[in-house]
Amino acid sequence: MIKVGVVGGTGYTGVELLRLLTGHPEVELTVITSRSEAGRPVADLFPNLRGYTELAFVAPEGGELEGCDLVFFATPNGTAMQMVPGLLEAGVRVIDLAADFRLSNARDWEQWYGMPHSCAELLQQAVYGLTEVNRAAIAGARLVANPGCYPTAVQLGFLPLLEEGLIDVDHLIADAKSGVSGAGRKPATGFLFCEAGENFKAYAVPGHRHLPEIRQGLELAAGQPVGLTFVPHLTPMIRGIHATLYARLRDTERDLQALFEARYGDEQFVDVLPAGSHPETRSVRGANHCRIAVHRPQQGDTVVVLSVIDNLVKGAAGQAIQNMNVMFAIPEKTGIANIALLP
Repeated sequence: MIKVGVVGGTGYTGVELLRLLTGHPEVELTVITSRSEAGRPVADLFPNLRGYTELAFVAPEGGELEGCDLVFFATPNGTAMQMVPGLLEAGVRVIDLAADFRLSNARDWEQWYGMPHSCAELLQQAVYGLTEVNRAAIAGARLVANPGCYPTAVQLGFLPLLEEGLIDVDHLIADAKSGVSGAGRKPATGFLFCEAGENFKAYAVPGHRHLPEIRQGLELAAGQPVGLTFVPHLTPMIRGIHATLYARLRDTERDLQALFEARYGDEQFVDVLPAGSHPETRSVRGANHCRIAVHRPQQGDTVVVLSVIDNLVKGAAGQAIQNMNVMFAIPEKTGIANIALLP
């Protein structure tokens, strides 16, 4: 059994991680930390976990984390980097679900996240946890940077086209929509039910924090700089991301459906839908799948890729457990083979 700890188990990502970990047959969940809820039974805060864990929250300074095989961080940006060096020294492997280790350049991180990075020397050691790209490196990693939700949907949609050099990399467009849970559990007026319900809006158009992460991944796939316009939107739903991706084709003779089917044919969590399909966010709700469809409107030179995920699962907790399974040589679907919830 893998002895697992979770730092920051009180947010939406944290409770989704706990939901999946408590049902994982190879995991012994040993410690869940929260400064604000220390001493409180976890199931008191999250009644869906009643009967699945008897643990109470503890303060992260208690020393219990050093006895784990693996620690997940489901914390605000800037928290994991304060604790990770000590855990790595103790021989604990780490998966960070926040952004602390996603960018390879410390200056870029400090520019977008507005604080100095306290262990920039670890950025080059961290493995970016997009499993469908870095599976071999993840298997031997001590520190995995779990991708963000928007970056997961956008990168999986663009990757086959970039890897084959089929599109103009200077003018990529990612038009993405997210449910309100993507903003986290913190109280904020804009995310109240009366504010977000029956409403639809773009935000962070001048620059979203996920932009450099997406661009970094796309540039690695393309082998050159890319020009990307990324516009996120807030939708009145709880879960889900829908990314509509646009690019100009360099080769209009290539069979794009066959390309996507070949690229993801062996991937258990990327589902390329039949030609002409339109994936829906409800088809991945609660599941660790990315469903993709590729279109060429009017058979022109523009390709449109539709990519949907559950932001809390494939966009966060599910992908983190997928990475854990790879790190510990467990069959990749273990604990995350859930079927999406309908209705």
